Amino acid sequence: MTNYNDTIEYLFGLLPMFQRVGASAYKEDIYNTVELMKALGNPEKKFRSIHIAGTNGKGSSSHLIASILREKGLKVGLHTSPHLKDFRERIKINNEMCSQEFVVSFVEKHKSLIEKISPSFFELAVAMAFVYFAENNVDIAIIEVGMGGRLDSTNVINPLAGLITNISFDHTQFLGSSLEAIAAEKAGIIKKDTPIVISQTQNQTREVFINKAKETNSPIVFADEYLKTTNINTDSTLLSFDITQENQTRFSQILSPLAGDYQLKNILGVIAMIDTLNKHHNFEIDDLTIKNGIANLDKNFPLLGRWQRLCQSPLTICDTGHNEDGLKFVLAQLARQKYKTLRFVLGMVNDKDVDKVLSMLDKNAIYYLCKADIPRGLAVEALAEKASAFGLTFKKCDSVKQALQQAQAESEEGDLVFVGGSTFTVAEVV
Repeated sequence: MTNYNDTIEYLFGLLPMFQRVGASAYKEDIYNTVELMKALGNPEKKFRSIHIAGTNGKGSSSHLIASILREKGLKVGLHTSPHLKDFRERIKINNEMCSQEFVVSFVEKHKSLIEKISPSFFELAVAMAFVYFAENNVDIAIIEVGMGGRLDSTNVINPLAGLITNISFDHTQFLGSSLEAIAAEKAGIIKKDTPIVISQTQNQTREVFINKAKETNSPIVFADEYLKTTNINTDSTLLSFDITQENQTRFSQILSPLAGDYQLKNILGVIAMIDTLNKHHNFEIDDLTIKNGIANLDKNFPLLGRWQRLCQSPLTICDTGHNEDGLKFVLAQLARQKYKTLRFVLGMVNDKDVDKVLSMLDKNAIYYLCKADIPRGLAVEALAEKASAFGLTFKKCDSVKQALQQAQAESEEGDLVFVGGSTFTVAEVV
C-alpha cells in the first residue's frame, strides 16, 4: 500500500463498515477496542477529553464545543463520524484533518495487529484518532460516540465530562425500542465521579439519567432547566437569539451559523458543558469567548451538511437529518421558509423506518427520488413504491447528482430545492 486511496480501499475491503453495510458491522461489545488500545500503548489515557452521545445533535454540539475551546486558544482534537467526503474528516486537530501520510503509515505499521484483531472500520478509526491525538499532544479532544454509548468503541475514555444531546428513535434494532431503553444505552457513557450534561429534558428519559448519575456519583445538569432562549430570529443562513439564566439576560444576540432553529437545544447543552468545564476543571472560559466561539464556527470548525446552503439561485439547502426526530426538526425549519414550490431530492438507507419518514413529508412538494451510492442505499423502485402509497408526487432519478440537477433545472423563480433523507445522499452533493 503505497498511497492513501489504496489504504482506504484496503480498510473498506478488510473491515465491515456500518455506513456501507449496516447491521453486520455492529459489534455488541468493546473487546476489540480494549485489545487495540492495549496493543497501541493505551493512547486514550494520554489526552484529556469530552465525550458526546445522543441521537441527534452530536455532530453540531461536538463542533460548537471544539470551536469555543479553539477560540480560547487551546489545541483541540475532534473525532466525529460518519465522514461525508474523506475518511480524514473523522480525525482533526484545530480543524486540520490528519495527513494522508499518517493514515498510510498507521495502517502499514499495524497491519498484522489489524488482521489479527479484525476490528470494524469504526473501531479502527477510533484507535487511529486516539493515537493521533496522543502523539500530537492536544490540550483536549472532543470525542463523539458512533452509536449508543455503553458498548461504543469510544467508551474506553475517561473524559473530564460527558454530554448527552437528545434521545429519539434510531438504530432501534441495536439500542432498544423504547426511549427509556435507548437512554439507558446512551447513559452508558456516564463515568464514576464525572460530570454529565443533558442538553434536552425529556419526560421519558430524565429519571434514567438521574439514576445513572446517582449510581456513579456524577454531578448532573439539565441545560434547558437553567438556561432559556428568547428573542429568536432565523433565516436560511443565520440564527440569532438571547439566553437568559435565572430570569436575567446572560447572552444577548448570539449569532449561530448553524441556522436551523433545532440547534437551540444543542447550543444550550454546549454552553452548559463549558459552564461544567469552568466549574469542575477551572477552564476559565468567559461568556464573550463562548459567544465568539459559536459565531466563528465556520472559521474554527466548520460543519458540513447541517442546514447548509449549496446554491443561491435556485436556493438549494441540504441537511443530514434522517431519523424521525432529526427529520421533524428539518421539516419544521422547511415549513418556515418562503417558497413557491418545494423540490425535495430524497434518498434513504434501507434499514431506516422509511414509512415513518414518508408519512411526515409535505404532500405538496415534488420529490426527486434517488439512491445514494452505498450498499445500504434504498433502491429507487422500492422508495417509489412506498412514496406512491403515501400519495407523494415524485420523479425517479438515476443518481443523487442527476436528481439535484433535474430539481434545479425544473425550478422556477421562488422555488426551494432541498436535499436530504440520509447522510449519504447529502455527502454526494456537498
